[in-house]
Amino acid sequence: MFGISYWFLPLFAGFVWLGTLLAMLGTWLAKGSPHYAWQGANQHVTYISDVGATRWGRPLFITGSAVMVVVFDLAFISERWLRHKGRLSHNYSTTEKAMSICATIFAIIGAAGLIFLTIFDTRDYPRVHDSMLAVFILGYIISAVFICAEYQLLGKHFREYRILRTSFWIKLAFIFVELRLAIAFGVTEYKGALNVSGYLEWIVSLVYIFYVWSFIVDFIPAVHTKPQHKRFPPVRRDDDEMAMNTQAQGSVTGGPVYSSGGYGNGHANQGEEDSYGSQQPMAGRENLYNPSQQGVVAPVYSGGYGHGRGNQAELDDYGSRQPMAGREELYNPPQQGVVAPSRNF
Repeated sequence: MFGISYWFLPLFAGFVWLGTLLAMLGTWLAKGSPHYAWQGANQHVTYISDVGATRWGRPLFITGSAVMVVVFDLAFISERWLRHKGRLSHNYSTTEKAMSICATIFAIIGAAGLIFLTIFDTRDYPRVHDSMLAVFILGYIISAVFICAEYQLLGKHFREYRILRTSFWIKLAFIFVELRLAIAFGVTEYKGALNVSGYLEWIVSLVYIFYVWSFIVDFIPAVHTKPQHKRFPPVRRDDDEMAMNTQAQGSVTGGPVYSSGGYGNGHANQGEEDSYGSQQPMAGRENLYNPSQQGVVAPVYSGGYGHGRGNQAELDDYGSRQPMAGREELYNPPQQGVVAPSRNF
């Protein structure tokens, strides 16, 4: 993207938010930690919103918050696009895609909450400000829940990708930590412990930065999959289920097992990717059979159920490898070591 890898989006968004908070806090300290008229009488720890309601802090708060959430939401949209293009592991089912879309929607809702709470400051619009603060926090927490659900489903089908598990646990930790901190912040503010709630608000905002930066992990595989031939193979669920059935049948009959061509699962090399949907055996199973020869059709052998239709000679051949009478013209005589493959799906 414009010559910059996608991991730059969450990195930049996190630093913008960190820079905004540090600039607001540093300026407040440089001004001698003033006490504002809209603060509590015994409040010594300022809220971020208190600084954001000042004449000098309001434009900084609005600009920094808007830039951060817009760039961060672009990371959500980019993640969905990269999975669609094979730069990241494909979604295996429509449920995973729905989870990804819901995560993006709630991230946008949370972003709107942050922008509106900066516009409707706590000095002039305290109720609207508190409502938008709740929308901001809950929006991103619910978004994180949907992301964890998506990554949990992805991890079941791509167990070899440890990066999915790492990202899942980071985001799950964010949900528990941020939710508890947000509840503690609301309870302490409601009870009038404004200094404690002030500390908690700053902690909640800083923890949010690490959540933003956790998306850097998600975009790391996209660095190596920019060339077309290095991208993740497409996933086709129907082909995968049929491949599992074919493998089970092949194991019972002793015949070769063919690849489905739809679910590489990250193990296929370039040669196997090129044989997508072909009649090539799965890798590592070549030594189980000799290559089939053209013109050889599987004969039908006599079994143990004559039901009175076979003559005595055929019944005497019970269990032998002789073809049934009257069926010789349907095949060429089988050759030693050749087992006919099962029909491809």
